[in-house]
Amino acid sequence: MFMNNRKLSNKVRVIHRYLGFFLAGIMFVYALSGITLTFRDKDYFKKPVLVENTIEKNLEIFPTIKGAQGISYDPITGDLSYTQMQPPKVLGALEKMHKATSSTPLYFLNVFFGVSLLFFVFSAYWMFLPQTDVFKKAIYYTIAGIVLTFIMILI
Repeated sequence: MFMNNRKLSNKVRVIHRYLGFFLAGIMFVYALSGITLTFRDKDYFKKPVLVENTIEKNLEIFPTIKGAQGISYDPITGDLSYTQMQPPKVLGALEKMHKATSSTPLYFLNVFFGVSLLFFVFSAYWMFLPQTDVFKKAIYYTIAGIVLTFIMILI
């Protein structure tokens, strides 16, 4: 059987081990930014920041700004100022990394990290022989994790 190939199994274990050590720092940062993103609808990690911009002059209705407070607009000069709750610079950068899209250079890190996590999912099964009790329990735990995830998504 494919998973019983000793040479392949050892190679997968070595890659799993060293890739895991390499990604430990990345996982730490993603975990922190993910936890803080969970609370992005609250102001726990944010502080009020005064934002000042110049926009088009003589607007009768200026654009709505999500989360803005104390909006002040001068139609003669086009000066716009408001207060907005924003995370500290470092935390904002971490959140930006976590939410990167394909139009930003950080998406390479997100794709690399995602592919690496998929590798961990599959390589974990090479840690034990398929006929062992530990392997069978691993399958049950995997199924339980998938079921729990779908239940949480559907609730």
